[in-house]
Amino acid sequence: MKTIFLITLIFFTCSQTHAQTTPNKPEKTDKIIQKGNDLYKQEQYDKAETAYKEALEQDKANTTAKFNEANALYRQTKQGEAIKGFDELVMNTTDATLKAKGYYNKGVIFSGQKRLEESIEAYKNALRQNPNDKESRENLQKALLELKKKTPPPPKKDDKRKQQQKQQKKQQQQSQMNEKEAEQRLKLLEQKEKELQQRLQKEKAKSGGGGQKDW
Repeated sequence: MKTIFLITLIFFTCSQTHAQTTPNKPEKTDKIIQKGNDLYKQEQYDKAETAYKEALEQDKANTTAKFNEANALYRQTKQGEAIKGFDELVMNTTDATLKAKGYYNKGVIFSGQKRLEESIEAYKNALRQNPNDKESRENLQKALLELKKKTPPPPKKDDKRKQQQKQQKKQQQQSQMNEKEAEQRLKLLEQKEKELQQRLQKEKAKSGGGGQKDW
């Protein structure tokens, strides 16, 4: 299963962001965000980031600018800063849809870094905000599958019992080998002692050890 989307971007208009901007600056902020979006589409991510920062200077509470700024940071391989941006977003917005997108994008970044446990938690958080999010669900399944492949399964009870039996058999064979070796050594010593006694008897017979004494 492949990742459906990498990173999502929000292209809200002024009417959609009005509730997230200060009353006297919505139009100006929206134009700056649109400028950033155009630069983003042109893959000029550094300039897009600058535009989103400018929008945030006009309206610090603008969640659209914060979200897209984090995306621009990600596209510049500034993953740490991007994650921090998404964290700030999900903490400061009450919009469940936006929270879900923020968590989803965090999950994508973590997946790319092979931080599977963290990506799984991010996708779960996205689904808590939006249970109908198909992309988060599929990416969650993919991350769980990859984690399962990396984690060796615990040994089955039968396998464990077989291993124990194999170990016991090995110990028994080793014990039997030790007993047999000891028995062979004992027989060898007995044989050597027997040969020594026979040699002594022959030498005694040659020297006439059995003659009469002179008185």
